[in-house]
Amino acid sequence: MATQPFSHDPSMTAAFASLNPAQSAVAGGEHVRAVVIGGGTGAPVSIRTLLSMGVETSAVVAMADDGGSTGILREEADVTPPGDVRKCIAAMAADPGDPLTKAFKYRFSFARNHTLGNLMLSALEDAAGSFPQAIAICERLLQARGHVYPSTLDRVSLAARTCDGRILEGQAVACHSRTALECVRLRAERGVVPYEPALEAIRNADLIVLGPGSLFTSIIPNLLVPGVVDAIRASKGSTLFVCSLADMQGETWGLAAREHVEALMDHGMRGLLDYVLVHTPVPLRPDSPATGLFSALAGAEPEHASTSDMGDLELSRRVRPVRVSYQDVQAIQARGPVVIARNLVDPLRPTWHDPAALREAFSGVLRLCRSRRK
Repeated sequence: MATQPFSHDPSMTAAFASLNPAQSAVAGGEHVRAVVIGGGTGAPVSIRTLLSMGVETSAVVAMADDGGSTGILREEADVTPPGDVRKCIAAMAADPGDPLTKAFKYRFSFARNHTLGNLMLSALEDAAGSFPQAIAICERLLQARGHVYPSTLDRVSLAARTCDGRILEGQAVACHSRTALECVRLRAERGVVPYEPALEAIRNADLIVLGPGSLFTSIIPNLLVPGVVDAIRASKGSTLFVCSLADMQGETWGLAAREHVEALMDHGMRGLLDYVLVHTPVPLRPDSPATGLFSALAGAEPEHASTSDMGDLELSRRVRPVRVSYQDVQAIQARGPVVIARNLVDPLRPTWHDPAALREAFSGVLRLCRSRRK
């Protein structure tokens, strides 16, 4: 069978296009500013949800990506990594069905699997003279309903240490680790300078959303940029961590929701998390076991502690739900954050968030934020 010349990545945000903004504006017409901190896979889910609620939404995106089309452009054209920025701009597009918006996401199998959006951002970075200018032009072309900010404009890479003590170099290698990661750090030839408009967006936010998405390779790299954690601390807004539904890569393989939160705290967020949103299909009680099941579609057995014995093809088909127990919730809340446990999974796509459920959870967080300010 011939390869399709044009394709695009499966998008978790496609289901969110059905959300009706007219039915989901922020209560009382209150103007709320939110910033989503993450990368290009999970952050668009939060972006589309917040936009559907009438929330003014920005995104701060990690710049350590070095895989796929982005990695090729970064290595051969010496450009700023465009991939995660592209996905967030597309999530903010006014009309997901607009031909330009659809083409922006096209991936060309006959041209090293590059996407049009990546090529546009890279070409415009050269033509306009800066990556922020390239982003601004693409935002105008797609009539984006918010702004996307790189956390830094410096050329950075990611180094990771696994729980079994190995050192992995590069974001693309780290995210496919065969055992969970313990910590990550940024590397740069010179010091890393934050992008000031990103810090400003964080400081001015009423709600700061971390995730969902790859914990160690999309969310935490933003926190490692000097000034980002300080901006979160300086903000008067509340912080929400949206824990992923499942491990689809190796970097968090087998980590429970509590361990996701602990990793964030170990990378600068101690004392700064207000709310943690976790998925559970059943109510959590003291005598109930940890939940970690979607359905048979979810893949790997819960007792599988490592991916080290899986081949690449088998690994790519495996998904392990993120476990959470009543005891985990108590342990998280003992460290400060309020845990909000909801059934968030899309029943037809067990690794995707259900749009209506996620929006309702976000609405609940905003109500809690308002009640705390009174």
